[in-house]
Amino acid sequence: MGRTQEERRAETRAQLLDAASDLFARKGFHATSAEAVAAAANRTTGALYDHFGGKAGLLVGLLERWVGQTINDLTASLEGEPDLDSRLAALWGGIVRRDRDSGDAWLLLELELWLHAVRDPEMGVVGAERFQVMRDGLAGALVDWSDEFDFELPAPAQELAAQLIALLIGLAFQHRIDPAVVPRSAVVGGLRRLLDLPTSGAHP
Repeated sequence: MGRTQEERRAETRAQLLDAASDLFARKGFHATSAEAVAAAANRTTGALYDHFGGKAGLLVGLLERWVGQTINDLTASLEGEPDLDSRLAALWGGIVRRDRDSGDAWLLLELELWLHAVRDPEMGVVGAERFQVMRDGLAGALVDWSDEFDFELPAPAQELAAQLIALLIGLAFQHRIDPAVVPRSAVVGGLRRLLDLPTSGAHP
C-alpha cells in the first residue's frame, strides 16, 4: 500500500534531521550549507525550507528531538530506581548515554543553539521555551521526590531545576573533554549539595 502524505512528510523531516545532525556535528553549523544538508538527505533544498524554514529551524528541530527523546528515556529509567541517589545518578546517566549514542553531537548542537539564541531574539524565544519544558519536568520530579523521600527542598522547585540543569550540562561539557575528572560520584554529590542533602550517600 502507498504511504500517506503525512507519512512521506514525516520521513522527509526525519532524513533532513539525521543529515543535519551528522553535518553540523562534523563540520559545524556555519560551515554547513542548507544545500549540503538537503543533498546528504537526498532531498531538495525546497523541501528543507518547507519543513524547517532554513538552517536555524533545523538546529531547533534537532534539539527538540533530543530533548523529547531524553525526557522519554529518563522517565523510563527513573521509574525503576528505588532511592534518591539512584535517581540522581540516572539523570546523569541519561545525559552521558545520549551524548555517547549521538557521537557527542548533542553537546555541539546545544552550544550552537545557545550561540544563536543570545544573538537572535526569535531564536532566544525558542531556546527559552525549550529550557522551560526541561525545568518544568525536573521541578515536578523534585517535588515528588521530596515527598517520597521526606526531605525539604531548600528553594523553589523551578529555581532548583534551573540550577540542576546548569550543573548537569556544565559537567557534561567537561566530561566530553576529560571523562576522568567527572566521575558519577562527583555528579551525584554536586546534585545532593544543591538539594542541601548530605553527600555521604553518593554512589562511588
